[in-house]
Amino acid sequence: MHFYTMPTPNEIYEALEARRLELGLSQADVGARAFGKPDNSAFQALRRGSSPSAEKLAALCAAVGWEFYFGPARETGPVESVALGGESFAQIPLHAASLSAGHGHENHQEAVIDYLAFRRDWLRRVGVSPSSAVLARADGNSMQPTIWAGDLVLIDRTRADLPVRKTETKARRSSIYAFVEDGHARIKRIERPAEGELLLLSDNPDYGPQFARASDITVIGKVMWWGHTNRD
Repeated sequence: MHFYTMPTPNEIYEALEARRLELGLSQADVGARAFGKPDNSAFQALRRGSSPSAEKLAALCAAVGWEFYFGPARETGPVESVALGGESFAQIPLHAASLSAGHGHENHQEAVIDYLAFRRDWLRRVGVSPSSAVLARADGNSMQPTIWAGDLVLIDRTRADLPVRKTETKARRSSIYAFVEDGHARIKRIERPAEGELLLLSDNPDYGPQFARASDITVIGKVMWWGHTNRD
């Protein structure tokens, strides 16, 4: 059995909040589905930082149409494996698409041009299913010094939900996502301070924050890893 870093109650709350809003339900509606009575106390307990029991969390997940699952990231399709030195590696596809760290790339094809092998036990540790992972190259300099032009980024396509989170109460840096806006592929840190609003953030201080409407963004997935390319 493999164990990962468990999400905090606040992270669980934010994920469930985003899901119930997507479904158009109130917190009390979810409580009624989960526990048979219109009650938002489970949501409020999570918001205050209380850890839910497994039974309560399973009921909340079922109420919003999610599966409650504990274990390694599960694969949803066949992935070619390679055995090297007694270790098992998964072949992750590298797509021809470029992800701009600036104003965006218009990609007319997303053909698979290569494969890179990642250790399956490492993918399990970071919670990425090989069948949900894709690779692409970054372009532009707005995400420097974190991600440079030419770097490879590993994207988990199952992590496409952007939870609503108040920026002023968030202590850690926002996550990096690959997304499409107006037909152009981009890569940025994304904040969602309100349901219909997005804040696109660059790591390069020469680039200021950008505002976007959530309806104008299609999230490809969360960037889980990046690798620098030596240009010497």
